[in-house]
Formats: sequence, structure tokens, C-alpha cells
Amino acid sequence: MNGSFRIDPVVALTWDVADLVNRHFEMMRSQSPAESCHVMSADDLFAAGAHVYALRDGDTMLGIAALKPLDDTHGELKSMHTKAESRGLGVASALVMHILSEARNLGMTQISLETGSEAPFAPARRLYERHGFTYCAPFGDYVEDPLSVFMTRSV
Repeated sequence: MNGSFRIDPVVALTWDVADLVNRHFEMMRSQSPAESCHVMSADDLFAAGAHVYALRDGDTMLGIAALKPLDDTHGELKSMHTKAESRGLGVASALVMHILSEARNLGMTQISLETGSEAPFAPARRLYERHGFTYCAPFGDYVEDPLSVFMTRSV
């Protein structure tokens, strides 16, 4: 990871965070039918009590991730997104490691996620596998869906 990267909690929805959440939202909506798309808007993330983090290089936003509490010990990794022009720089790995650390700090013992099962989501699945996530049954309010895969790991 680049030494000038920093990850900060998002306490207010700044234009650059809103822009990246919107990019993520639009990309997910374009790749999955509505009934199989579980992406959340920025407003919905904050309303759900998610902890949102932004990775920047100086003043330039490169990526975002959110940790949505499901209960006192179980969290969900949501809205992982790296700007296309910043992929391959270690942004996503840095964000996953940060989310895992924040989950531990919050007393969580398990992190789960939902992502797509089709080819465009293969890089995301490989990233999560590299960070110790394994495939699991649907969790929370999710149900079986051929366009979704579910992954989890201990923190």
C-alpha cells in the first residue's frame, strides 16, 4: 500500500464520498436485476447504522467500504468499491483489512458479505478469498439467489 494512503471514517456525506457511493450504486444496478441487487444508497447505509470508511491518497478519493452491524457480534461488509482508475494499487485489500480491524474494535467476532456470482464479480470473490472469507449460506435477511454468493469469516 502506498505510504500516502489514509483511511478515515466518514462522519458526513462529502461530495467525493457521495460520488463514489453513487458510482458503486449505479454499477451494481447495471450488473444485476433489481431483485438480486442488494446495494445500498449512501442515505440507506447511514440510516442502517453502517460505519463508512474512505481511503484517500492525499485529497483524492480512491475507495470506500462500510461495516453494517447485524447484531452485537456479527457485521456485514457493504459497499466495497475502488475507483476503476485506482484498481491494482492495493486499495481494496487495505479497506478489507481496515474493516476487519474496526470490526474487532467494535467487539464483533464474525463478518459476512454478499456479492455477485457472475463473471464481473470474480475479482471481488478472489479478493475476499485471499482475506480468509469462505462461502456460506445466506445470512440476515438474504435468501438463496443464483446471482448471489455469501461469504463469511471470523474476525
